[in-house]
Amino acid sequence: MQGDNPLLAGKAGTGLSRDSEDGGAIRRRGRFRLDRTLAVLLGATAMSASLPLMPALAQSKGMAFSVNTVEVIQLAVFVGVMGAALISAIVMIRERARTAAENTELRARVADLNASVQRSDALLNLRDQRLVVWASDRQKTDLVGALPAETGAPDDRAAFLAFGRWLMPRSAAALDHAIIALREKAVPFDLTAETNTGVPLEVQGRKTASHVIVRFTSLSENLRVQARLRLENQRLAADYDIMIGLLDALKMPFWLRSADGRLKWVNRAYAEAVESPSGGDAARDNKEFLGTITRESIAAHHEKNRVFDQTVSTVVAGDRRVFAVTDFSAGEGSAGLASDVSAVQTVREEFERMVRSHADTLDQLTTAVAIFDTKEKLRFFNQAFQKLWGLEANFLESAPDNALLLDRLRSDGKIAEQPEWRRWKENLLDAYRAVDSQEHWWHLPDGRTIRVVANPQRNGGVTWIFENLTERMNLESRYNTAVRVQGETLDNLAEGVAVFGPDGRIRLANPAFATLWKLPADIVAQKMHISAIQVWCDALAVASPWREFSAAVTGFDDERRDRHGQAELKSGVVLRYAIIHLPNGQVMMTFVDVTDSVNVERALLDKNDALQKADQLKNDFVQHVSYELRSPLTNIIGFTELLSLPATGPLSPRQREYVEHIGSSSAVLLTVVNDILDLATVDAGIMELEISEVRVDRTVAAAAELIADRLEEHSIKLAIDTARAPASFHGDETRIRQILYNLLSNAVNYAPEASTIMLACRRTDSGVEFSVHDDGPGMAPEILDTVFRRFEPRINGGRRRGAGLGLSIVKSFVELHGGTVRIETGTGAGTTVVCLFPFVPSGVRAAAE
Repeated sequence: MQGDNPLLAGKAGTGLSRDSEDGGAIRRRGRFRLDRTLAVLLGATAMSASLPLMPALAQSKGMAFSVNTVEVIQLAVFVGVMGAALISAIVMIRERARTAAENTELRARVADLNASVQRSDALLNLRDQRLVVWASDRQKTDLVGALPAETGAPDDRAAFLAFGRWLMPRSAAALDHAIIALREKAVPFDLTAETNTGVPLEVQGRKTASHVIVRFTSLSENLRVQARLRLENQRLAADYDIMIGLLDALKMPFWLRSADGRLKWVNRAYAEAVESPSGGDAARDNKEFLGTITRESIAAHHEKNRVFDQTVSTVVAGDRRVFAVTDFSAGEGSAGLASDVSAVQTVREEFERMVRSHADTLDQLTTAVAIFDTKEKLRFFNQAFQKLWGLEANFLESAPDNALLLDRLRSDGKIAEQPEWRRWKENLLDAYRAVDSQEHWWHLPDGRTIRVVANPQRNGGVTWIFENLTERMNLESRYNTAVRVQGETLDNLAEGVAVFGPDGRIRLANPAFATLWKLPADIVAQKMHISAIQVWCDALAVASPWREFSAAVTGFDDERRDRHGQAELKSGVVLRYAIIHLPNGQVMMTFVDVTDSVNVERALLDKNDALQKADQLKNDFVQHVSYELRSPLTNIIGFTELLSLPATGPLSPRQREYVEHIGSSSAVLLTVVNDILDLATVDAGIMELEISEVRVDRTVAAAAELIADRLEEHSIKLAIDTARAPASFHGDETRIRQILYNLLSNAVNYAPEASTIMLACRRTDSGVEFSVHDDGPGMAPEILDTVFRRFEPRINGGRRRGAGLGLSIVKSFVELHGGTVRIETGTGAGTTVVCLFPFVPSGVRAAAE
């Protein structure tokens, strides 16, 4: 048996012959060992039997020679060997004869086995079956036999074992699963497989102790027809299960009806819609999904058409919903499917509203937009598009195609002529076959520049966007020009300018900035940080302001206050800086070299301090002298008046003349002292006007009476003209009388002998105007500029030199009233001093020195 020799268990074809040969060989080896043992025993017996007889034999013969023990042993060995050889020869002859007989018998048996193997091979190699054999020791798979050519099974071993290449997918998958179960779990199988050519095969699988065998058998015509029907039935059953499973998984109600109109089967969605526990219950209870009127309408429609496809409404879960119902009728019944389109209609309505909203939005844009469909027909355009190309609304609403629109624009001369118009147009219309957006630039004959963007849509259409960039390009050109001009201006400024970004790095700087702070020329290219610039510049400044600059650039000051200041370098250069905050978090710094101005300012300040000290000394001196002179002067005037009285005693003519001169000189000196005190009061800002109603005629008469003696002394007449003067106005009457007195005194000093001085008063739109005119020599232009300065007396043809305070007092008092003083004069034309007073003083203010 094969199990007795495991090494030969897989060789089924020659198992019997090998078993016979193995048994004969074992028997022959046993007989050979027995014969050899027998020969040895016979030899040893003979030798042992001859050894004791050797001495007796020698004595009985009376041999003359003597035999020792060694010789006896040698003779015994020789006799034993010869006996053994003789016995071995006899055994060998007998064994040879037996071996020849056995070989003859074995040759006959081998011939019988070969014939049996040939018969088995002939049976296995028939063209109606093929075996696939897997040995248990994982040897190479053996294929035996062949299948007919019409089955489509390949003869090649590797191609045949690839079942998916020549079997139908369903059959190949089933066979693979069955073979795996057979090899791993010893599960036998019988199935029908279908080749790609449609030929059915019977496949059987079995497993023995050492082999796994799968047999493919080609069927007869009857069996083949039965197999095809079985396969078709399996396929239909599988398809039916799939369809039923799919219909049951649908979220749309589905139903099958019998010929009498009753429900046969419904899916889960149908059962849920009619509020039934399951589809079987709904079909058994004949719960209808559609209303009676709708079902009658479907039945009436089926009389004319087998397919009903309309939108109907029904109530589901208490809500009326809209369904798209498709019902098919056949002789044995009907089937229907309902799809809920309520949400679709809502979405469609929302989409239509959104489209209208987008259209309204696009219609308000200034950018021209045109939308073409898949057939290149114009479906939408906004007002900007019509305005851009100046086309009639009727033409655009007729839905022209894109090519016709381009030809129209070309014929109207609204787009530029192209050297190859057809190729240019085809290249433009390639946007309908493109995936990505395309961009073109059109330069129109009227000078406009249009940016054209073709944006392909998912549905195959194209949205064209026409953006008029003429104004933008002009603005960019002007902007670039302005930037270049500003750059050149900054580069040629003597003022240093630097701009820092929010990150603290320098963004802009002109050469003057680098020169003033002795920085490298490429600081902008290096994008140097302000901290590095601070380290560089701190060593150059006396009290470096760069810490403040860094805080302004990199700090978090919410108010972003601009700052100004001044910095002095160790080289003596003085820089005036300004920190200006710009938009986007940038900071600009400007630096101006004001060294010369500062030096001049310092010199002026020193000079001004000296002048102020001198003026203060002068004022202190004037005030001290005025107060110190006024008291004794008052005493002198009083005693002079006492001497002139008759009660004091008689005076000689010469004494009276001296007393009169003393009195007049004292009066003049008192007037000067009083003027000095008034000016000192005005300068101190403590003089207050006593505002009241001033009678013009009375004030003029009082001033004329004060100057009457001097007029009479020089035979000068005083003409008064108050015809156009107002009756009164508001002011300080004492100060106005003092002003008129000073003006008349000044006129008397310069008027010729026997001339006439004119004192006039008139009303003007802005106030009351007093003027005093004399026929004196007039004033030169260089004298007119200094006429109101204090303590600068000028003779200029006058009779006597005064203290130089008369006109200064006049100007100060007039300006205290809020009025003005002007002088009209010329060489040989006399002098007219005009004082203008407001009707009501605007307030008391300090007079200019």
